[in-house]
Amino acid sequence: DPRSIRALLANRSLLESAFPHWAELSIFMHGEMSAVDFKRQRAPARAVAEGFARPGQNAMSPRFSFEDAHGIVGGITRSFASYWESECSSMKSALVAMDVQHTGRVPLSKFYGSALDTDWRFGESESYLRELGALDESSTWLGKQVIIPNYIQAASNCIVSAPHYLVCCANDCEDILGEIERAVGAPVSDPALLAEIVGNMSSYNDLDLDEVPAGLGPGLGSLTTQLEQIAASHGGQVPLHGRLFAQWLHYVFPRECPFPHKAGDAAALTPSEFGQGFVASESEMQMHASAANTTLPMNVSLGRDELQWMSQWSEEEELIADYRASGLRASWAGDGPLAWKAGGLLLAAVLLGLGLAGRKSSAGSMLLPTHAKEHYV
Repeated sequence: DPRSIRALLANRSLLESAFPHWAELSIFMHGEMSAVDFKRQRAPARAVAEGFARPGQNAMSPRFSFEDAHGIVGGITRSFASYWESECSSMKSALVAMDVQHTGRVPLSKFYGSALDTDWRFGESESYLRELGALDESSTWLGKQVIIPNYIQAASNCIVSAPHYLVCCANDCEDILGEIERAVGAPVSDPALLAEIVGNMSSYNDLDLDEVPAGLGPGLGSLTTQLEQIAASHGGQVPLHGRLFAQWLHYVFPRECPFPHKAGDAAALTPSEFGQGFVASESEMQMHASAANTTLPMNVSLGRDELQWMSQWSEEEELIADYRASGLRASWAGDGPLAWKAGGLLLAAVLLGLGLAGRKSSAGSMLLPTHAKEHYV
């Protein structure tokens, strides 16, 4: 808000403490301004065409008009994401160093312990992490864990939060899915082909993975079984743009691909949108950090399956496209009398539910959920 901006501009020490890496950001900003000056002097015609100079303007003049400042800010906005990616990489490296089991998760105790000891960045409250979808609470052995890719791509780490867009950390999984899409060349694929493609992906080198994804080695394993089960629920084919395949990719690449929550289970809220309590108090951090020894020690030699590393897996599918043109059929779908009977029963149940809800609503007690589950978005 304007009041906070004035306070920061009036106190440089406060400004430098409030904005991490302020010195580097200042250098970046001055670099953009120098680029405009250079363009004016060396390519005046181009500067005029791009709006950074006016016809007849002295190219050596260090003055900037409002239009000049607007153009410089626009250039910063367009290029800042790639500039800030180094900070995202640094943050991810710090989290990966705490992920000794290679599950793409960091115990909440270690997460807060790092915040107390060295790293100022890991300070979101438990409730805020849960709202962002960055908290895994499904393992009885390991307790609460922060999901690395979900946390990195969360709205709390977006460096720019404007009303119409956010500038956030890049999604490493997009390159992985892109390579799979190019190799398959279709919206659906045979599970054996997918396992072969993923097992030989060049993305391994790009991502600097320290091991072959579990279940895709010579002995296959649980992940291949999960892929076959996804195909079985869709008539033998795996839709590439569905929640189950995204979930499978998360467990193959747990540090790169985010866990896909069901619709409505998580929200991309910025700290200001979440409201008070988005930052954990020191006492909250200390409480969780002190509980580090009450969960399973991180240096035990147990396999991933023994560590319940896929405890968050769920069988619920959500497709982000209509796959009927591809001939995709769910295992429960059909055209026979049984399918019609099932459809009739479902319709009757829906109408009955709407009738009950209408009566409750008229009595002043609305019990319908605030969001609806969507299988096709």
